[in-house]
Amino acid sequence: MSVATTSHVTEIPAGPPQAAAEHFERLLAFETDCWDVHESMKNGSQDFVLLHVNDDQSGFDAGHIAGATHMYHATITEEALEAYPPETQFVVYCAGPHCNAADKAGARLARLGRPVKKMIGGKSGWLEEGFDLVTS
Repeated sequence: MSVATTSHVTEIPAGPPQAAAEHFERLLAFETDCWDVHESMKNGSQDFVLLHVNDDQSGFDAGHIAGATHMYHATITEEALEAYPPETQFVVYCAGPHCNAADKAGARLARLGRPVKKMIGGKSGWLEEGFDLVTS
């Protein structure tokens, strides 16, 4: 008699494909990754504003993604965004997965009616991909 084995992966069955597609598309509506941001900036198709949202100015000056704008998450207000048309797509990033500044910034931007995605991985993910930071 054979005993059926189930792994930790399959002990809870995968959801239906349609539900999985909806789940992953929802994630992609709110997240992008370092490679997609880098490629968009590299090939001239950047249609978003990249915001470095943690650190004070000295932290930004010590190392950030070229082309990023520094806007500490706690300072994101309607007044701080006046220079950007309402339809401006923002991409926020912070130090990395151990930091929630990008989530805080994303929530603030969304509450202000602004389109926003988080760059998953943040600065540490950027470096892990082999991309450079610049200093000011």
